[in-house]
Amino acid sequence: MKTCNVFDPASLEGQEIHPLGSDAKVLLTGIFGPFALDDEYGSRKINPAEFHHNQITRVQGPFSLRMFHRNGGLKLIQANINAPCTLLEYPDLDRFTLELQNKQYDIIGISAIQPNLKKVEKMCALIREHQPNTTIVIGGHIAIIADLDARIDADYVVRGDGVRWFRKFLGEDQDGPINHPHIPSGINRRCMGINLSNSNGDRTAVLMPSAGCPVGCNFCSTSAMFGGKGKFVSFYKTGDELFDIMCQLEEQMGVCSFFVMDENFLFYRTRTLRLLELMQTHEKDWALHIFASADVLTSYTIEQLVGLGISWVWIGLEGKSNHYKKLKGIDTHALVRKLQANGIRILGSTIIGLEEHTPQNIDEEIEWSVSHATEFHQFMLYTAPQGTPLYEQLKKKGMLLDESEIEPADVHGQFRFNYHHPHIDPGQENDFLLRAFRRDFEMNGPSVMRVARTVMNGWVKYRHHPEARIRKRYARDIEKMPTMYAGSLWATRRWFKDNSRIVARMTNTLDAIYHEFGFRSRIAAPVVGLAVLFFLRKEEKRLATNYPYEPPTFYETAVMAFRPRDKTMLPSKADLSPATPAP
Repeated sequence: MKTCNVFDPASLEGQEIHPLGSDAKVLLTGIFGPFALDDEYGSRKINPAEFHHNQITRVQGPFSLRMFHRNGGLKLIQANINAPCTLLEYPDLDRFTLELQNKQYDIIGISAIQPNLKKVEKMCALIREHQPNTTIVIGGHIAIIADLDARIDADYVVRGDGVRWFRKFLGEDQDGPINHPHIPSGINRRCMGINLSNSNGDRTAVLMPSAGCPVGCNFCSTSAMFGGKGKFVSFYKTGDELFDIMCQLEEQMGVCSFFVMDENFLFYRTRTLRLLELMQTHEKDWALHIFASADVLTSYTIEQLVGLGISWVWIGLEGKSNHYKKLKGIDTHALVRKLQANGIRILGSTIIGLEEHTPQNIDEEIEWSVSHATEFHQFMLYTAPQGTPLYEQLKKKGMLLDESEIEPADVHGQFRFNYHHPHIDPGQENDFLLRAFRRDFEMNGPSVMRVARTVMNGWVKYRHHPEARIRKRYARDIEKMPTMYAGSLWATRRWFKDNSRIVARMTNTLDAIYHEFGFRSRIAAPVVGLAVLFFLRKEEKRLATNYPYEPPTFYETAVMAFRPRDKTMLPSKADLSPATPAP
């Protein structure tokens, strides 16, 4: 087995070309399901293929946000090679086997994360059984496992930019323009027992400007996969290129909202400010859901963030006692309040089990995180994936657990540490993690209902903004406030009638809606609310039967993608440059 570090020019240059070149038949696939149960291949009931329910709303019962996401990396590769390429996503084992029996491929690429090791091993064995001459390529976060070649029977392991590697392997132009695939964000969305709308006004497109993270936190496997701190891949280097792609996504997908799959989108300041200029010139009322570190976020003014259409921000809060440079000197409570006051919703992220955490101080750490009252809050164990600086640090200290103590399938951040913690005994970490989720839910209520207060803040503040595009975006946010939101708040208040804190929070928000929208919302609240209560109770019964949510299978041979047009829409001197802290 050969390993290619795409971020290392010498490693990529030494990569041979497949003898069939662009005539090779390619299959790209993720790992097989089912996912939401315990099995011998590493599926875990507590680690389903649902990001929100898995890591954010896992204790919120029928209020938990349920959805699945497409594999953006595989979609991007399929859209950027000339070879005939089939995409098989979320198959079960029988469906994957059937594909191998019915159609011959020259190259099969498998994308996976580290807990999927046994599934990848099984898939490789099936390929060797049914198509022994096929070239097997492994990518994704699993690729940074150091001894992967001793564990699975594959031909190539690819770390880093899969598009660039496949183009090299197929003898194609590695530096050609990047086509952006058509990817809707969120599949089979469901909450409170209700299937959520996929109408144009509610649809969001995935936007992938860059990959990797230049910040390089010690626990981050994404950063490690693309070469570590300071390294990243930019698919669209200028604001003009990015604006052009967004315009095409808007036109062809009928969207005005973008989930930006970029680990630190605002880091590239020149590109970002050029995008803002183009959005203002062309009166774009787009909404952007982004990832951003606190230091970079605070280098922008609130006017710039609002002008960019920033509607959601995922911020790593990490913990009260953290030592990360990205949070140094920043009052995260004040930052969150400022953003929420301007209608910007927050997904905060906290680590449970930092080096300084002990059974004696963990409740204080949890209270610190919960007191931010972010709309959504992710809690993860301080985990050391292979290939990260944290893993190497713990390995040198002899603190790592071996596989007789913990299976790779259980190293996912929602169950156990994969090392000996200096202060927390084995088994305690899961109790602390669940304590954090429960405390957040108890103090702040259902995540989906927290959103209403912040949306109302934005509407009240910006409904008379001088820019029509900004008024339009905030008006779009509150379209369902007098009806669906009012009814859901009414139902939630009834559901938590014995929790005075949540009742008070729901009442305050509902009163604000009544004040703003008057008679219409007062009539709609109990009418819609009774229906919502019915669905909540039905969903609660459904979940009590351990009903598993599983994603649908996707099988795609046709590629829907958009290429940057030859002429940029406006002149630009934009280039990539990092954000600098505000003076």
